[in-house]
Amino acid sequence: MKYSIYQMDIIAGKPDANRMKVRHWLEAEMEENKPDIIVLPEMWTTAYTLTSLDKVADRDGAKTKSFLKELAMNFNVNIIGGSVANQKDGKYYNSSFVFSRTGDLVYEYDKVHLVPMLKEHEFLAGGATVPEVFELEGIKMGLIICYDLRFPEIIRSLALDGAQVLHIVAEWPEARTGHWRTLQIARAIENQMYVVSANRVGEYDDVLFAGVSMAIDPWGDVLLEGSAEDEETLSISLDLEKVKTVRENVPIFTSRVPHLYKKEVMERGN
Repeated sequence: MKYSIYQMDIIAGKPDANRMKVRHWLEAEMEENKPDIIVLPEMWTTAYTLTSLDKVADRDGAKTKSFLKELAMNFNVNIIGGSVANQKDGKYYNSSFVFSRTGDLVYEYDKVHLVPMLKEHEFLAGGATVPEVFELEGIKMGLIICYDLRFPEIIRSLALDGAQVLHIVAEWPEARTGHWRTLQIARAIENQMYVVSANRVGEYDDVLFAGVSMAIDPWGDVLLEGSAEDEETLSISLDLEKVKTVRENVPIFTSRVPHLYKKEVMERGN
């Protein structure tokens, strides 16, 4: 399965301009690389313009859903749609949408873990449901948003449900680049799955973002890594058979003793 990851610099507070930017990028990318799946970064329509959400956020995801559906159908491509600021039920969320190449909305997710360092919790509501497995082209996959990467329990749950690829969409700051790289590699190794990430580059509100979008295989080998500064496309094909091979060679899932883990957690909670 061939991926194109858009390591994008985002025009702050300009959803229409960013949608046009993504459209032009995809037109060129389909001509050059013909990916099966594209991946966009977190908050790609607006960046972290949290004080202007009333002016720039989607309403029930309508504009972004319509836009991504059109792109998926017109270009015959599956879309991991990054995430966008989204107003619904009287609150604002950091929401992600996944579309199949036939234009079907396959999955949507509201970011559960909000970033204190970027004051996300002061403006956004956290999602009520942890990430769940979805399928594209018969392949089980998962999706998390940025800060979610620091919470391994939600990712292990995806692996236990059969996910072979984890997608991470992010605006991860340059100040914590070391954590970004290390945690992705760790998640790939401990869950024996591919990890594919799209992080933004550029700067907003005195925060410099890290770039370094990645593709990591189930053994933990880094297959592809973006630069720290440049807007660019990362293109790679994943061999999904490698997930099966690694899980057979190092059978961690059959070695688990979850009844003991549960007991330990319960004892600590008392």
